[in-house]
Amino acid sequence: MTPYSLAFYLDAVTTGTVLGLRPDDSPERVEKVLGTECGENGGRDIMWRDYGLLEFHWHRSHAADPWSGHHVSLQVHRLARRDRTLAGSALRARYGRFAPRLRADKLHRLLERRGAPLVPAPEAPPNTPYFRTYQHPASRATVTVIGAYGEYSTPRNLRPGDVYAIHLPAADTP
Repeated sequence: MTPYSLAFYLDAVTTGTVLGLRPDDSPERVEKVLGTECGENGGRDIMWRDYGLLEFHWHRSHAADPWSGHHVSLQVHRLARRDRTLAGSALRARYGRFAPRLRADKLHRLLERRGAPLVPAPEAPPNTPYFRTYQHPASRATVTVIGAYGEYSTPRNLRPGDVYAIHLPAADTP
């Protein structure tokens, strides 16, 4: 893995941001930084924009209300498809190439060196034993790791110890 893409993951986990974008930033702010090339999904009260590696999620109580940021998902498992454009031009301009896999032990080790270790988080029973989740106490970022291969539970192109996804919650998200 290139040092630059590792820097991206370290920055995201320790700061809870991506390219300076917070999970509670507005769709307009995200668009200014990442552009308009994305898939948009949702309905009246929820919306998310899929930028390939990144997904930004918003919600609101009523259709007339402004969107409120909920979380950002780094869909690391998608990189295993080996689509070099998946990271998007803004991320590639800042961090360079992204490797098809991120090993959890390497991420753990580098975070520990920064004095920002991950701690195990409680796992939802349906996820066990296929996934393990860790949390960064300061940013509340969670890192989901493949724990065991399951034919219908985990991607074929990932192996145990690979990071599946990283989630960055908005400040007010429980």
